[in-house]
Amino acid sequence: MSVTTPSSRALSPQSPASHSQAAARPVRVQPAAPAVSPGTTLGIIVTVVAALYFGRDILMPVALAVLLSFALAPIVIRLRRWGLGRVPSVILVVLLMFMAIVGFGTLVASQLVDLARNLPNYEQNIRAKIQSVRGATEGGGGGVIDQASEMLRDLSRELEQATTPSPEAVARQAAESGRLDVLRPIPVEIHEPRPSPWNEIQTFLGPLVAPIGTAGIVLVFVIFMLLQREDLRDRLIRLVGANDLHRTTEAMDEAGARVSRYLLMQLIINVTYGIPVAIGLYFIGVPNPILWGVLATVLRFIPYVGPVVSAFFPIVLSFAVSPGWTDPLLTIGLFLGLELFSNNVLEPWLYGSSTGLSPLAVIAAAVVWITLWGPVGVLLATPLTVCLVVIGRHVPQLQFLHVMFGNDPVLPVEARFYQRLLARDPAEAAELAEEAAGERPLAALYDELVLPALHLAEADRQRGAFDNATQAAIAEGIDTVVESLDDYEEPPSPDGDADRPPPVPARVLCIAGRNELDRAAAALAAHLLERDGLKAEALPCEAVSLRNLNKLDTTDVRLICLSYLNPGSVQHARRVVRRLRGRLGTSVPIVVGLWSGQGTFPPPDAEGTIAADRLETTLSGTLAYIRKQRIFGSTEG
Repeated sequence: MSVTTPSSRALSPQSPASHSQAAARPVRVQPAAPAVSPGTTLGIIVTVVAALYFGRDILMPVALAVLLSFALAPIVIRLRRWGLGRVPSVILVVLLMFMAIVGFGTLVASQLVDLARNLPNYEQNIRAKIQSVRGATEGGGGGVIDQASEMLRDLSRELEQATTPSPEAVARQAAESGRLDVLRPIPVEIHEPRPSPWNEIQTFLGPLVAPIGTAGIVLVFVIFMLLQREDLRDRLIRLVGANDLHRTTEAMDEAGARVSRYLLMQLIINVTYGIPVAIGLYFIGVPNPILWGVLATVLRFIPYVGPVVSAFFPIVLSFAVSPGWTDPLLTIGLFLGLELFSNNVLEPWLYGSSTGLSPLAVIAAAVVWITLWGPVGVLLATPLTVCLVVIGRHVPQLQFLHVMFGNDPVLPVEARFYQRLLARDPAEAAELAEEAAGERPLAALYDELVLPALHLAEADRQRGAFDNATQAAIAEGIDTVVESLDDYEEPPSPDGDADRPPPVPARVLCIAGRNELDRAAAALAAHLLERDGLKAEALPCEAVSLRNLNKLDTTDVRLICLSYLNPGSVQHARRVVRRLRGRLGTSVPIVVGLWSGQGTFPPPDAEGTIAADRLETTLSGTLAYIRKQRIFGSTEG
């Protein structure tokens, strides 16, 4: 395998001299990037947050323009591939966008005018519903609403009497002081200045200046970003990642693909939500169904808040326009049904892992960005957070962003399984094992999940991370997991195990090598053999000690399996095998399991040193070997 270095890359591979020069020239290894301290990282975060907050007037239009350019760039690229030039493609796409925005505003304005014109017609229905609610709450002593209103009025009168002096008290105080003029009322007239035409124009157009100005800035930015797309990309690469083009290009492509897919999928979901809303409200009888369908489509771009707002107004309007309660209930059912279908069917199907954000990250991002940038921040929350997660995936110093907000599992399943054992929660560990089982044999599940977790425990034990009590708790947790998997249904085996002769009554001893963790691994082997019909027993390491070896019950024992989680226990296994040979002779096969996992091998001289009948590294291999022995009625050795 050849390694390309910065010095060798400059030489021509066709030149023989270049090869000699490359061989003589020492390889210069670039120093690794210095680690960033937590204090420096915190300072960077505070600086970035402050810049986002105080520079929001400049950064918000730029962020909106970048988001729109992500949405419009695929259309521009497609038009250019069809033969239209760069400038005509950009102008056409921007004009189409402008026409869509104007059409949307015109439609909404016309529908709102029509709604406002018809609102007085619904007053009688609203009064009837209020009277029906009041009548439903009335009892023998009046309605609940009336009683509460009367109580509030009484309290208000008592407070006013307690704080306002009576006229008699005022007259008495004036006579005592000799100031009778305080009793005469003084007329007061209030004259408001007539506003000038310029003030009226400012009052009407003032609130519109800022949004119109922002929209104009965004439009200019979008046009130039689409026109100079390749140049901006090259400048960004030169600015942040010229030394690592591969990683920078991969990060930019991933961010662009995720944001574009998110916007496209969001548009599809919103349209498939808004059209049924308009159709359903039309048949229910709610006025202006097109308005509510369009608003539902647009407002769903705002996470969490948008769907609630889009459903609120049609539901309230259905109460106003309907003389009964059927239409409001149908409207509520319509929105609930569409939300359930969209959230549980459409979004998981269309989104998949396109954004790469966890649900908690979406909520947290919405809170953070609305705090920094207001309502515009809610619209930009998901795309901006997607870009941050992609940056965290490719920049080691910012990996915490990917860990905090990404939806990828931050811990492998075996680490989660081991963590639950450490937390004395074997029930959840058993749930993890059942979820990870899938359609694989139980031996494979033990090899790929439980044994790696026990290897993590063995590594912690070797470095003194926990005491014997924790070892015992982990082993007991493994016993609980084994019991929970006792009724595990094996998938059909392709090797014809159903034709294997049934085992004869025999015992197999699965003995721990050195500690309680080895005993837990022996329990896994015993469980697999018991499911095969043998009388398997898991014994602790003390059972083969010099003191207790003569007490070992070897009646009907047809095979012994020694269990070691530490592959370096070759010498210890050799001594135990020698003891067992002296106790049982050579008639009983001895299998030594150095459980190092799939695709790994024991030390080269381990088999000859241990002198056992079989040396295995996986439970699957051990089970396959034992199935071929005479205890299963086979003649194979």
